[in-house]
Amino acid sequence: MSLPRPGLRCLSVLLLFLSLFWGGCGWFSRSKAIPPGPTLSTSEAARDAEPKRRPTPTPPQPVAAPAPAPLPRRDAPDVLDRVIAVVNNDVITLSELQDSLAFYLSGTREAVKPGEEEALKQRLLNRMIENRLQLQEASREQLTVEDAEVDEQLAEVRKQVNARTQEEFEQIVKAQGVTLEGIRKRARDQVLIQKVIRRKVAFRITVTEHEIEQYLVENREKLETGLSYHARHILFAATPPGSEAALDAARGRAEEVWAKVRAGEDFVELAKRHSEDSTAKDGGDLGVLKQGELAPEVERQILRLRPGEASAPFRSPLGFHIFKLEWKEGLAGETLAQAKQQIRDILIRQKYATRLEAWLAEIRKRAIIDIRL
Repeated sequence: MSLPRPGLRCLSVLLLFLSLFWGGCGWFSRSKAIPPGPTLSTSEAARDAEPKRRPTPTPPQPVAAPAPAPLPRRDAPDVLDRVIAVVNNDVITLSELQDSLAFYLSGTREAVKPGEEEALKQRLLNRMIENRLQLQEASREQLTVEDAEVDEQLAEVRKQVNARTQEEFEQIVKAQGVTLEGIRKRARDQVLIQKVIRRKVAFRITVTEHEIEQYLVENREKLETGLSYHARHILFAATPPGSEAALDAARGRAEEVWAKVRAGEDFVELAKRHSEDSTAKDGGDLGVLKQGELAPEVERQILRLRPGEASAPFRSPLGFHIFKLEWKEGLAGETLAQAKQQIRDILIRQKYATRLEAWLAEIRKRAIIDIRL
C-alpha cells in the first residue's frame, strides 16, 4: 500500500532541518564517476588530420560582454565537480554549494532576484566555512557524538514531519533526493557543533547580580509595562475647548476642590459632586488599568503617586484633572523575582550572541582559508 504524499508543511520542516547543515561533505552520500573529457568522432579526427587551410580574414566583430553563467545543475551530465574553498585541511566543493543553494531555495520557496544569486552563493559559502571551522574545533577538542544523540535528533524531526513510522519517514526523505545516511551524518555534525559551542561559548558566559540590578534600574519603566494599577480622577472640563476664559475657569474650580482634597474630604464624594466626566457617578473610578494603556503624560502623573495619594490639578487637552492612585502593582516579591529571571535571560542572550560572534571571528582569523569561487 502506498503511503500518502506528505504535505507542504512536512516538506518545509524537513528542508529547514536539512538547511541547518551547510557544512560537511555534501548533502548526501553518493559516489559519482567523473564524466570523461570530450572526444572526437571519426569524421572530426579525419578533418583534423587534413592540412590546415589558411582562413579568409574577416573584419573584427564587436564582442558583447558575457553574461554571468548560471549555477549549473547538480545532475547535469557535463558538470565536473571542483574545489571552491579550502578551509585548513578540508575542502568545500561546487556540488556541496549547489546542494546548499537548492535546499535553501526549496525551503524558502522564493525565487532569487536577478543579480542576487552571486551574493546568495557567497552567504551560503560563508556559512559552510563557519560550519567546517566549528567541526574542526570539535575534532580538536576530541568531542564525540553517541548514536543515541543522533537518534534523538532524528526522532524530533520525524515528529515534526508527522511521519508515523520509520518507513514513512524514509519515504519522505527519499522524496527529497536525500539518503537517510546523509541525514544522519548531518545530524551528527549538528550535535558536534552544538557541543563545541556549549564548551567554547555558553559555558563561558556569566551574569552577575550587579548586572541584573543595573539593568533593572535602567529599564524599570519598560519592565513595569503591563503591571496593573487602580486610579480615580475628577475632571474640570474647559468648555468650549481652546477658550482661555474657559481654561481659567476650569483651573479655578480645580483649585477649590484640590483644597478640599488636601483638607481630607472623601475623594469619592468630591468626584460625585464636582467631576464633569462620565465617571462622576462612580466616584471618578477609572477602573483597573494596565501600564501603557493611558497617554504617557497622564500615566506618569498617576504612577508617580503613592497608593492613597492624590495629585495637584494637572492640565490635559480636556481641562484639569485631580488624580488619585488607589493601588498599583510593583516589582516586588514574586513579580520582582520573575522580572530578574527575565533580565538574566536577556543578558545571557546578549552575551551569548556577542561571545559567539567573537569566537567565530577568532577561529576564522587563525584559519587558512582559500576561496576559489
